[in-house]
Amino acid sequence: MKIKDSVALVTGANRGLGLAFTKALLAGGARKVYAAARDPASVKQAGVQPVRLDVTQAEQVEAAARELGDVNLLINNAGIIRGSGFLTPDGLDATRAEFETNFFGPLLTARAFAPVLAKNGGGAIVNVLSVLSWVSLSTSSSYSASKAAAWSLSNGLRNELRGQGTEVLSLHVGFMDTDMVRSVTAPKAQPDDVVKQVLAALEDGKSEILADDVSRRIKQNLSAEPGIYLLPPVA
Repeated sequence: MKIKDSVALVTGANRGLGLAFTKALLAGGARKVYAAARDPASVKQAGVQPVRLDVTQAEQVEAAARELGDVNLLINNAGIIRGSGFLTPDGLDATRAEFETNFFGPLLTARAFAPVLAKNGGGAIVNVLSVLSWVSLSTSSSYSASKAAAWSLSNGLRNELRGQGTEVLSLHVGFMDTDMVRSVTAPKAQPDDVVKQVLAALEDGKSEILADDVSRRIKQNLSAEPGIYLLPPVA
């Protein structure tokens, strides 16, 4: 699909990758950009339309779909990471919280906006995933599980929405220079560069974007023997 004259809804749009998406969409000629956040007052980007939206609340998602009837591009960017393993004292609570935002959030928005996208010609959905969709770290096992589920969700949505002409694109990326991983010491992709790749992939009709060397290497080695997901993670 074309970015010029599109009408986009970006979740988690008040900072980090979401903010980078709103800036690039405006620069690319989007006709309207809805910037969604739990607190719309936290959206400071000029030229966007702030929207109050907690993607874990079904009634808010459904209300947004009723009110934003011109959307033809949905970018599921909202996400959280609790930095927990499955067996840590807070592991169960962390897993539930991450699944609510990282899996059920995109599921709710896709279900609510699918008819809107169909009415507006099909459009597209972008799901922001992670290299941790494919491998797991002991310090973030629950997050990896939620992103693995979101990868499966993306693949299922692509099949179910193909008939109405809605494209579904999955973004896989390692660490990015955002607040979420501020404390991590490792090479980090720049959000602006990641967004540039995503929007180019959308216009080229691609279904998956591997935005950095880490994601490309991990994907390439999923079918190795043994698979990279079976090996101890490298610190």
